[in-house]
Amino acid sequence: MINKNSHWNRNKPFLLKPCGKDYLWGGNRLNDDFSKGISLSPLAETWECSTHPDGPSIVASGSFEGQTLAEVLWDHSDFLGLHPSVKGELPLLIKLIDAKRDLSIQVHPNDEYACKHENGQPGKSELWYVLDASKNARVIYGLYHDVSREALRQSARNGTLEKYLQKIPVQKDDIFYVEAGTIHAIGKGVLIAEIQQSSNVTYRLYDYDREDQNGKKRQLHVEKALEAANLKSSSTPKQPLRVLKYRRGCAVELLCRCKYFEVSRMLLNTERCREMVPYQADRISFRVLLCIGGCGTLFMEDGEALCFFKGDCIFIPANSVPIRLHGRAQLLDVRG
Repeated sequence: MINKNSHWNRNKPFLLKPCGKDYLWGGNRLNDDFSKGISLSPLAETWECSTHPDGPSIVASGSFEGQTLAEVLWDHSDFLGLHPSVKGELPLLIKLIDAKRDLSIQVHPNDEYACKHENGQPGKSELWYVLDASKNARVIYGLYHDVSREALRQSARNGTLEKYLQKIPVQKDDIFYVEAGTIHAIGKGVLIAEIQQSSNVTYRLYDYDREDQNGKKRQLHVEKALEAANLKSSSTPKQPLRVLKYRRGCAVELLCRCKYFEVSRMLLNTERCREMVPYQADRISFRVLLCIGGCGTLFMEDGEALCFFKGDCIFIPANSVPIRLHGRAQLLDVRG
């Protein structure tokens, strides 16, 4: 009989099933391109790896299949490693976002502001990895120059806010680290993977006077946004020098390292070599693999195999069993 509480069984990786969101600016590419099979239209976001109560993900394989990720982490806090986090709560949240239309112009608070004004919630800094972008697609990232709070307040009221905002052209594989306090928006035609703090606090400054399906304009949070926003000019974001480190069967590049998470891109290709790529989460932290292209198989030492395809998200507990990766795939490798 297999002991379900044994290290060998519990510290195995498992697939996650996301929660979908039908925000009015979304499209259908997450179903069409990533085979999500979620009966929402539009399907604006999928919360791929989440313990947030607004969109918890569900375990889709292994011993914990059918449980929420939050339930699993509540019972097995060691899966998080040495993170000083609230029991059962993942410190980060991973999403796929399909912006068929422009998102609202918004800002997220930092930890200090959110803790004080949002019932102890964390703030929200985030990383965008651009999976695809239409011709002339742009994102809004910060301000061209220093602006007073009153000037922004007036421009938000009269619809002229955009004159202060940096609009940055984007293309596939671009990355943007959006620090809490940065006024920002994802533009139409952009498909991204987002890695963020586990927070759902968003303050809308302007929403183009759009109405929801009930004919009501979405709520704005102008005063909180102005309090939380960085009103200094932002330097124009530049794409960092991309440095690929090669080893047999794969290449890896570091995309972002901040106080909240570390994200790398892994290009897996073991088709022409007989060896598989070794992989493991150490005792310090969990890891998450998000497949953004191709497919492959994750093998465990006892012979169990976990197949993954484009759009799949795999949670790997801290101090995991040794793993080997095989296939031809592009993955985002997230470490908490």
